[in-house]
Amino acid sequence: MSSPIAATMASTTAAGDVSLTGVTKTFGDMTAVRDLDLNVPQGEFLSMLGPSGSGKTTVLRMIAGFEDTTSGSIRIGGEDLTRVPPHQRPVNTVFQDYALFPHLTIAENVAYGLRVRGQSKSDRSDAVSSAIAQVRLEHVSSRLPHQLSGGQRQRIALARALILRPRVLLLDEPLGALDKQLREEMQIELKSIQREVGITFIFVTHDQEEALTLSDRVAVFNNGRIEQIGTAREVYEYPQTEFVARFLGLSNIIPARTVEQLTGQARVVSVRPERVRLLTDADATSGNDIVLAGTVAEIVYTGPTTRVLVDTADGLRLITETQNSHHPAADVEVRRGDRVRVAWTDDHSATLP
Repeated sequence: MSSPIAATMASTTAAGDVSLTGVTKTFGDMTAVRDLDLNVPQGEFLSMLGPSGSGKTTVLRMIAGFEDTTSGSIRIGGEDLTRVPPHQRPVNTVFQDYALFPHLTIAENVAYGLRVRGQSKSDRSDAVSSAIAQVRLEHVSSRLPHQLSGGQRQRIALARALILRPRVLLLDEPLGALDKQLREEMQIELKSIQREVGITFIFVTHDQEEALTLSDRVAVFNNGRIEQIGTAREVYEYPQTEFVARFLGLSNIIPARTVEQLTGQARVVSVRPERVRLLTDADATSGNDIVLAGTVAEIVYTGPTTRVLVDTADGLRLITETQNSHHPAADVEVRRGDRVRVAWTDDHSATLP
């Protein structure tokens, strides 16, 4: 059964559509965002992913109204909000530092926005209880923020934002201060809450795995522009530029001269390490396989996987990555200096410009 918050938020179709058209932002001589177009439909979880300085946080701040656009327009639910002040926009923002009041209890922190709006204590009581229950922290409502873990504080910050029933929730690297295990737990929690409330989430991160895990779509930013936007699978498996291929994780970039020698087609391709197979002498190949010979340069054990780095005669270094099995005898055993072959199918590569 959906929560009262979810029912209210989902009642207006397309109210959470976000549309940016021709948005540019300059700071003096520096252009942070360049002629950007972006459409986020109601209820989508979109991650804006990119390195520091790529423009993603500036875009989030312009949607929130914390930064003015230099040019272009921002619409939410079809309404032009480009020059509307932050407190009048149907959005709320969750920050990395939680921004909880240290002297207020958890319940008082969650209720703060409703109190500022003039809602009576009796009227806001049920809403506060519902919001805290939504993040599964009813048992800590009377505590102070310093008595909670980092993950609990972040969930309370989320409850405080959602209780105001925004059409769009903006999240500025909210999990960045958490350790790896807690961050991964919160990713699952965050996606579950987003599905339950059904509103638009726009999430800023520089963590590739986080973006791929959480998102319906990922917008990859570079130098103030979106290099590629698509589902997690699309941007990871089929990058459209070398920047996207490299930024989304380890990638083998095969130059056009090598591809032409192997296939007769002069094109640059990207192949993920887990798509490259390490072959023994006994392994057969099919007509669809692209095969290169080389020498094992390095073997890297990561825990769940093993990476084998292979140097080819023409100066390429290819990376293969395989899951470690429960039966070591079943794994391919190689040593540094061994001559090996590596192979992949063309279907598992992406052509780059």
